[in-house]
Amino acid sequence: MLNQHQKPPLIHTQTGKGPILPAICLAAMLGAGLGQGAAHAAGRTMTDVLEAAKPSDWRPIDPANTLYMDISSGRVIIELAPQFSPKHADNIRALVREGYFEGLAITRVQDNFVVQWSDPKNARTPRTAKRTLPAEFTRSAKGLPFTALPDPDTYAPQTGFVDGFPAARDSEAGTAWPVHCYGMVGAGRDNDADSGGGTELYVVTGHAPRQLDRNITVVGRVVQGIELLSALPRGPAPMGFYDKPEQNVTISRIRVAADVPPSERIALEALRTDTTTFTDLIESRRNRRDEWYKVPAGHIDVCNVPLPVRVGSTSSSAAHP
Repeated sequence: MLNQHQKPPLIHTQTGKGPILPAICLAAMLGAGLGQGAAHAAGRTMTDVLEAAKPSDWRPIDPANTLYMDISSGRVIIELAPQFSPKHADNIRALVREGYFEGLAITRVQDNFVVQWSDPKNARTPRTAKRTLPAEFTRSAKGLPFTALPDPDTYAPQTGFVDGFPAARDSEAGTAWPVHCYGMVGAGRDNDADSGGGTELYVVTGHAPRQLDRNITVVGRVVQGIELLSALPRGPAPMGFYDKPEQNVTISRIRVAADVPPSERIALEALRTDTTTFTDLIESRRNRRDEWYKVPAGHIDVCNVPLPVRVGSTSSSAAHP
């Protein structure tokens, strides 16, 4: 098992133009499956799109797939992604329920990269959960409700969204996978692809490190509280590790939201990514028509599409970057 004094692989185991939508953009959207809804979004801002959203455009985030992680500065809420990594999701829930993470700490904050927590001394042994699992880097694309972006991607044949998660797919190979956008959560590992299991987790807090895609199991995304992690002091040691124990940020508690009394849960809703409203939102961000913008880009990267999350059905929405 690696430690902060060894050279780690990847994640350390301690681990148009003008005011009118150009015809070429419209043709690209229609050809990519975004359809008339995106064309209808021409001239609308994201605020306009969200204000027009119907209640059915939002989905409640399943408490069984939600983790509450409490640190001294507040609560970080994570949505697990069992549609991509079911075995890891099950194992992480088991680790949480047996209290594996409680009292551990965030030991690594690498600038423009990740925040990571683990057992740095490798002293804890899971009781009912597993320490390692077979990697879940990709899955079959068959049956996935994939909302595709019309723009090309550097790292994948096609990118888009699956059940609220940024994703990519290779139709020829028949595979799909979640991508490393800001706020995504993954399971650290050693060189062996099957050496991770969820005992060591990281959150992307910098520019999307897409080179990690299909090399590490992505297990979810932060849906609330990402600012608590991205604002942590950077670690001065190599790879962003803290070099003094007192710098570590203690995790006081992690719970599965389904295990919390309903009266104490935070009822989060995420904008569904399989709706006309979401395709309208994509277009509003591909061609920004806010007063400040003078030249709409006409393109967007999968990691630059906001994934709005709100509390309850009547509160205002807050976009997750």
